[in-house]
Amino acid sequence: MEDQFNAFLKVLNSFDKHRVKYVLIGGVAMILHGMEKLTRDIDIFIKMNHENVARLREALFSIFKDDYVGEITFEEFDKYPVIRYGTPDGFHIDFLVRIGELFSFEDLEYEIIEYQGIKINIATPEMLFKLKKNTIRERDKIDAIFLKE
Repeated sequence: MEDQFNAFLKVLNSFDKHRVKYVLIGGVAMILHGMEKLTRDIDIFIKMNHENVARLREALFSIFKDDYVGEITFEEFDKYPVIRYGTPDGFHIDFLVRIGELFSFEDLEYEIIEYQGIKINIATPEMLFKLKKNTIRERDKIDAIFLKE
């Protein structure tokens, strides 16, 4: 699991180097906020514009050298609010541009932390609570309880 977490960090480092406008949410964000949790994917909210999506592709391609990265386009995000990318390293990255009518990138409250020398744009605990509090998934309810405490 440690190797997988390091792979997640490698992705976040590439986002920083390529100036991708993103906010980390989900399980990896929970871990960085102090919750012991297992996760097999990484959830990233991204700013929806042509330039940022191009930077996102550059950042991913610099790590994975995977032609499927080219299929992550502005037009696809315009059609689908969530795109799941299966990396060649065996984990998934879920990219979100909105959650229904409730949240878009501009609605997110985040902070920039430094972890192992990597600058990470991470949703605040309060924001993660807002994202998780009304969910139907049991694991999100558990996360919301942790965040409320």
